[in-house]
Amino acid sequence: MIMIAGPCTVETIEDTFQIAKELSELNSNIVLRGGCWKPRTDPNSFLGLGEEGVKILISAMRKNNLELCAIEALSYHHLEYLEQYKNEVMIQIGARNMQNFDLLQELNHFDFPILLKRGFGNTVYETCKAREYIKSDKVILCERGIRTFSDSSRFTLDLAAVPVLQLSSGCPVIVDPSHAAGDRNLVLPLAKAALAVGADGLMIEVTSSMSIERKCDGYQAITIKELETLLN
Repeated sequence: MIMIAGPCTVETIEDTFQIAKELSELNSNIVLRGGCWKPRTDPNSFLGLGEEGVKILISAMRKNNLELCAIEALSYHHLEYLEQYKNEVMIQIGARNMQNFDLLQELNHFDFPILLKRGFGNTVYETCKAREYIKSDKVILCERGIRTFSDSSRFTLDLAAVPVLQLSSGCPVIVDPSHAAGDRNLVLPLAKAALAVGADGLMIEVTSSMSIERKCDGYQAITIKELETLLN
């Protein structure tokens, strides 16, 4: 099973290293995630640490003997910068950039493994076509919830899309229950549902045993102890 976990965004050295340590103790095959450039709705909110965040995340990964980290790239400049870590980084193309066709085609100049997240306003067909812009065979698709009239969660997790995407694209499909839920109390139930329909893995936001007030999506981060109960 593909397991990607970490903070929504890299905030401090101490917190990032602690999360990496706890994840490594849980399972050394976990891919460490952490946002460094954040595409936020509000431009006045925390937009990430940028290149400094990348250095922190890479150092935390190496220090704790994890093999790969997932970082969202928003531009060709970000891809160029991350190329120096090409054997240690999975590039995430986030929901808001799923149909940024120029960016998708720029990926073809690099040799990263790629995580392509479905846009919250996009169909399965559009997701599959976006994937076709990427020539690499190292692509994972991610269902992270779509916007509907329902207000029971932040987004509606489209579980039916998981097997449909698998059949249509031939790619592994993982699920991000954290962004769909928007509430840590819903993350584990949605994660279990995703695995029940055959998802190839999960992407989950976690917080460490160090209690800090997160600058980005802290209300949907579960503890690593809770993640352990899911994996067991």
